[in-house]
Amino acid sequence: MSVITISREFGSEGDAIARQVAQTLGFHFVDQKFIGHILGQYGYVEFDTEYQNLPTFWERFDAQRKKQRDVMTDMLNRVVQAVAHHGNAVILGRSGFEVLGGFADVLHVRLQAPFSVRVGRVMSQQQLTYEEAELLVKKTDKVRRAFVEEFYKVPWGSMQAFDLVVNTAKIFPDQAAGWIIEAAKIFVNNMENDKPTTASIKADRILTEAVSDALKCNKIHR
Repeated sequence: MSVITISREFGSEGDAIARQVAQTLGFHFVDQKFIGHILGQYGYVEFDTEYQNLPTFWERFDAQRKKQRDVMTDMLNRVVQAVAHHGNAVILGRSGFEVLGGFADVLHVRLQAPFSVRVGRVMSQQQLTYEEAELLVKKTDKVRRAFVEEFYKVPWGSMQAFDLVVNTAKIFPDQAAGWIIEAAKIFVNNMENDKPTTASIKADRILTEAVSDALKCNKIHR
C-alpha cells in the first residue's frame, strides 16, 4: 500500500484516527499544516484564507478571482500528488480522495458520525457551550463541503469515492484505526490492475525534493 487518504467530518475523531494509522504503519502523516508549509514555500501563503472564505455569488463570475483560485487548487493538487509519489503516506483531508481517485494503490477512507454526536464531542474537547459547538460544527461542515463541491465539483455526501466508510459514533476510534490498517494490508493484494499506480505520477523534481525535505525522508517508497 502506497497511500491512504482520510476524509472526515468535523468531530468524527478523524484527526486522531489518521495519526494512529500513520504511526502504526510507519507512514508519513500529511495534514493541513504540512501542505500549508509546502504551499508557503511556493508563495501560496493565502491558500488557507481562501479555503476558509466561501466565494460569494459575484466572485463566482469574477474571472480574475476564479483564475487565482484555480492556480492555487492546481498547486494543491501537485503537492498532494508529490506526496503520493513519495509513498507510504496518510493524507488527511485536502480532497486527497478526489486528487488521487484514479490510482490503484491508494485506499480512500471516509470517517463520519451523526451531527449531534459530533457537536457533543466538540463541546467536550473545546470546552464550549452546546450552542457554540453546534455553530462551529455547522460552520466547519459548510466550509469543507463548499471547498470540495466548488473546486472539485464532487458532492460532499457522495460515498462512491471511498473504499471504506466508518461511522465513529458506533465504532470506537481504536477499532476504526484497526479496520483501516487491516484494509490497507488486504488492499495490496486486491488492487485494480486496469488503473495506474502512484509510481506513474510525473512529479516536479523541485517540488518532490521540497516534499522529501519536509518529510525528512529522501527514500521513495514502493
